[in-house]
Amino acid sequence: MAAMLVQSSPATAQDQAAAPKVAISAAYTEDIEREATFIGRAEAISKTDLIARVSGFVVEQVFTEGQSVSTGDVLFRIESDAYQADVLSQEAAVARAEADLELANIELSRTLQLVDRGSIAESEGDIARANAKVAEASVKSAEAALSTAQLNLSYTEIVAPFDGRIGRSSVSVGSFVGPSSPPLATLVTQAPIYVNFSLSEPQLIGVLEQLETDVEGLAANGASPDVFVLLPNGQRIEEPGRVIFLDNRIDPVTGTITVRAEFSNSDGLLLDGAFVNLIIQALEPTPSVLVPQAALQRDQRGDFVLVVTDQQLVEQRYVTLGPQIETAVVVEDGLRSGEGVIVEGLQRVRPGVEVDAVMAGQSDGN
Repeated sequence: MAAMLVQSSPATAQDQAAAPKVAISAAYTEDIEREATFIGRAEAISKTDLIARVSGFVVEQVFTEGQSVSTGDVLFRIESDAYQADVLSQEAAVARAEADLELANIELSRTLQLVDRGSIAESEGDIARANAKVAEASVKSAEAALSTAQLNLSYTEIVAPFDGRIGRSSVSVGSFVGPSSPPLATLVTQAPIYVNFSLSEPQLIGVLEQLETDVEGLAANGASPDVFVLLPNGQRIEEPGRVIFLDNRIDPVTGTITVRAEFSNSDGLLLDGAFVNLIIQALEPTPSVLVPQAALQRDQRGDFVLVVTDQQLVEQRYVTLGPQIETAVVVEDGLRSGEGVIVEGLQRVRPGVEVDAVMAGQSDGN
């Protein structure tokens, strides 16, 4: 019996010495500027299709496709000879109607004098008054026709209604156009420009709580977190935008609310209809727990780390992860700052075993 006890003692010592060596790193707290990325779509503040309001042949295209134009710039000219002739005809009609009115007033004056003398019946005076009113109405009708003719003549020049950038022309000189024709071209503003995107309900509530305001106040005061654009080539536009509009309801299907941000677009990199990534930064840095990426593992239940307890025992801990920060990852839940997680030797341990842990980067003698 004693011999057996003597033989078992070296085996026990050997088991204790066989505790696997692992390197650990302590979870640490750092102030992180949280940000969230969304997909948005650029939308011009003003956009219009240029339509011919009168019929005729295009005699001139004044602009170069893709160029910037100013309010009032002539873009297309439609043949105007027939419309100029109509203006002259209506001017003549106005002159004729005014002459008829003058004559009718003279006749009215003479007739009323004769009625006063008793030379003619009162009914003759009534007829003269009616004729004068008819002549006056004819003048107004002619003037209205003249105004219409002048307006149609002005429509032979299609001008830019606002500053913007003109797109591709859909017609060429000599094409016959009219009110039922497709748009001749499209004009859009470039600066400033809108970008529409969706914000989740929790994110919206978080912003409102930080600002101590409501949805209306957020858009009205412009007190929004910084919003940045990330272009498809990865370039980030450093000039931030501002939230100017939030929809009045949460979409019950997606759980998001439509948000509109405005950007100055001074460099013209944002184009109407373009899809871009939007980055929204939190108003203030948030203290966050981080661990090295090397400590993370994943199974069917989710992400986990192996924690070394004060008793040098391995404990499996499932965690909720946040964004990646360089070579570290934010741990939203499941780990406290200061706890040691295994970063080297993961393949040699399992939950519940005792380990010989040293801090990563230190020698065994430290």
